[in-house]
Amino acid sequence: MLLLIQYTLIFSSVLTLVALGGCISEHSGVINLGLEGIMVMGALGGALMMRYLGTSSALVMVLLVVLAAIVFGMLYSCLLGVASINFKADQTLVGTAMNLLATAAATVFVKAINTAANPDDHSSEIEYVRARKMFITNINGFEFNWFMLIAVLAVIFVAVMLYKTKFGLRLMACGEHPQAADSVGINVYKMRWSGVLLSGAFGGLGGICYILAGVSIWKFENGVAGFGFLALAVMIFGQWQPIRIALAALLFGLFRALSNTYVGFPTLASLNLPGNVYNMMPYIVSLIVLAFTSKTSRAPKAEGIPYDKGSR
Repeated sequence: MLLLIQYTLIFSSVLTLVALGGCISEHSGVINLGLEGIMVMGALGGALMMRYLGTSSALVMVLLVVLAAIVFGMLYSCLLGVASINFKADQTLVGTAMNLLATAAATVFVKAINTAANPDDHSSEIEYVRARKMFITNINGFEFNWFMLIAVLAVIFVAVMLYKTKFGLRLMACGEHPQAADSVGINVYKMRWSGVLLSGAFGGLGGICYILAGVSIWKFENGVAGFGFLALAVMIFGQWQPIRIALAALLFGLFRALSNTYVGFPTLASLNLPGNVYNMMPYIVSLIVLAFTSKTSRAPKAEGIPYDKGSR
């Protein structure tokens, strides 16, 4: 049971961080379907920092790895910003292309690094055993991951930012009625860029959190197993509201954790179901949940619609 709680919290942290990123972007009016790719790039940045950073200070390690993941995620999200905001490209197509590009690019990049270090090594793996230990604190058999705390702080930050600050209210105005926002002097393009960059930051954090969830080595050609899309389901189920998103992430995280721990539950193990069935559960649940809740979902009115300053 303790292991189930541990995995539920860490997977919920991943989903919360990434879904918050999608929430901010959509509140600004830009649909970010490229969260999967942003996660991969954030994971790459954090993993490279863990691989090459030689420090014995856990605090320095955590801060720099988090910073690297944020920077890589934000830089990659610029592709969405340029294409969707500046060139008014179809946001769905751009996000899909970003997802396809990220895994391929990360795999090629890591293979090049490994081959340069060892001509016989053509793998796409990055090992970070020593560094990963700095993110884990053992509390009476429970492995507390510092990303659990980061996820909680992120929920509070986003909730306060969106509903209690001038910046957040202006951001949401650009996702609801950009023409009205522009008429009172709000720069819609800047606000949407801010939303996309913040989305990249949270997506990058979610990526490094994901690869640190349970392993000490990551093969980048595996990507992030659809967690970016699962986070979008969490965002929709959470009605684009930070607190609800966190609660939805706990539900989805529980089903994802069962795929790692079901053998420890005699009732589940006695069913003799293939392990792949449990791996599919969070995605099946997402389809069921969205089928029953999508009709009542209220997305930002102007999301996915390129802003044209001349239209009214």
